[in-house]
Amino acid sequence: MPIVGILAGRALGELMGPRAEYGAIFFLLGAGALLLWPRGDEDREERRLGLLARSRGIAVLGLGLGISLDELTIGISAGLVGLPITITVAWIALQAFAAAQIGIRLGARIGDRFRERAQWLAGVTLVVVAVILLVLKLYPI
Repeated sequence: MPIVGILAGRALGELMGPRAEYGAIFFLLGAGALLLWPRGDEDREERRLGLLARSRGIAVLGLGLGISLDELTIGISAGLVGLPITITVAWIALQAFAAAQIGIRLGARIGDRFRERAQWLAGVTLVVVAVILLVLKLYPI
């Protein structure tokens, strides 16, 4: 999916021309804002996580599609900026492997109380990266 996203981002970047980098920045900003958006009912979220833990078959495919959309989002941003495919995919694979290993080892220890904070931290990180890129674009060093 990152490769599809990069190719789609490049095509979109061709259409946007010199404004493509701004498109990538605002795309990241939007993704971060979605992660920061309040989820609402905590009980509903707990039920959803319980179902996810017991999911099989088609439900697992849905989970994979959700993760793929995240990777597609990253790929579109990378494509809009014009990053090389091989380096981008290698970097995504490396960070995904590292994050999975850390998550497996820490997940059981930190439990549910940090789950919300992790999502919030991911949203803040995307927003901060978008703001830094925007500042660097507006005020080149």
